[in-house]
Amino acid sequence: MTSIETKRVLVVDDEADIRELVVLTLMRMGIEADSAETCAQARARLAERSYDLCLTDMRLPDGDGLAVLSHIAEKYGNTPVAVITAYGSTVNAVAALKAGAFDYLAKPIQLKQLREVVTSALHLPRKVDRQQKKATSVEPIASQSANDGQSALVHSRLLGESAPIIRAREMIAKLARSQAPVYITGESGTGKEVAARLMHQDSARREAQFVAVNCGAIPENLMESEFFGYRKGAFTGADTDRQGFLQAADGGTLFLDEVGDLPLPMQVKLLRVIQEKKVRRVGDTVEKPVDFRIISATHKNLAEKVQVGEFRKDLFYRLNVIELKMPSLREIPEDIPLMVNALMTWLSQQAGVPLPSLSDDAQRALADYDYPGNVRELENILERAMALCDGNVICKEDLYLTENGSESSPESIAPGERNMPLHEYLDKIEREQIMKVLEQTRFNKTQAAKLLGITFRSLRYRLDRLGIE
Repeated sequence: MTSIETKRVLVVDDEADIRELVVLTLMRMGIEADSAETCAQARARLAERSYDLCLTDMRLPDGDGLAVLSHIAEKYGNTPVAVITAYGSTVNAVAALKAGAFDYLAKPIQLKQLREVVTSALHLPRKVDRQQKKATSVEPIASQSANDGQSALVHSRLLGESAPIIRAREMIAKLARSQAPVYITGESGTGKEVAARLMHQDSARREAQFVAVNCGAIPENLMESEFFGYRKGAFTGADTDRQGFLQAADGGTLFLDEVGDLPLPMQVKLLRVIQEKKVRRVGDTVEKPVDFRIISATHKNLAEKVQVGEFRKDLFYRLNVIELKMPSLREIPEDIPLMVNALMTWLSQQAGVPLPSLSDDAQRALADYDYPGNVRELENILERAMALCDGNVICKEDLYLTENGSESSPESIAPGERNMPLHEYLDKIEREQIMKVLEQTRFNKTQAAKLLGITFRSLRYRLDRLGIE
């Protein structure tokens, strides 16, 4: 990437004093700048030379900033656009963000914010035509969450060639070039965190942290200290200074998963951080500035929670600037074979075993299954089947699916086990199989792993998970 000194920006505004202020600021940053007063002049400048960024006012004598944005998107797709809006004109700002603007500046323009927006926009990666990329293999994604290694889902692109998946990938590529808050909806296991990571990975913030927070997994009494951090001595047990999620995400992206589970007091505190862009740690007396992009997700209906008073309306509108819906597997059945192949490839690589094959009846069963847990459930089904299959061939019986699309195999369950939760029943089967092989090998774990067709490391993991000494 070329240095920032070689960049060129087009400034479009009919107010001479604003044009001069912005151009002068850019020049002091070592950036070359041209200016235009109207939409027509802007189109002429764009036809004459290429620009790395366009800053345009929303109100122009012969049109508006959206017209400039649309023109650039159509003919100069690699040029990001930031719009300048009147003070308090949130509606215009949101309209611009939804139309594909990178970010917006409110009048009167704050020079610090101007410099931040310009620097971020000039660090955007070049656009990639994702439609031309065939999703035929698992592609790695940089991973920073502690539990990322447990799931093939977070190590893969959004696989598939169905219309809903293609639309989702196109939307993600577009949103990666924006600073707008994004609200991702969809059922559990549809890849909401994967989508958020892809937006971060292809954004101007990609060199900073992606911080994923499961809002439903944090006890309410620990939520403030986890989000805001704390000073040493702030409370009993605070032996050192600790940075919270909000400061950890500074310069990067904060992903709030299951944001609907945030308690109301925490919603108030989060809203203030978004508005003020400042954080004060528990036990601290000063606030520190933070700058992060928020992407939130939930499988719940936040609009309904707003109606019943369980979620603040002002926070909802702050988070839900642009909505992205992730499709369920029921909506994209044609993509299931591709996902099965990719997930099995990844799982076999992780376990260090040969890639198993699927019998015809297993393939039909996977195609007919309902998948209430979506891709995450598909991964679990395949991982279990790979552990239990014989001869490196997965049969229908190894999947533990019934004809009507619900997991487990009732005909093979003893009467006393019919009310046992599914995960307990499957753990019971796996435990019995492992114990049988261990007894057969006189508890020689290396030999047992070979007989089970898994690596020694994989066997150790299963022994630990199942509580087998």
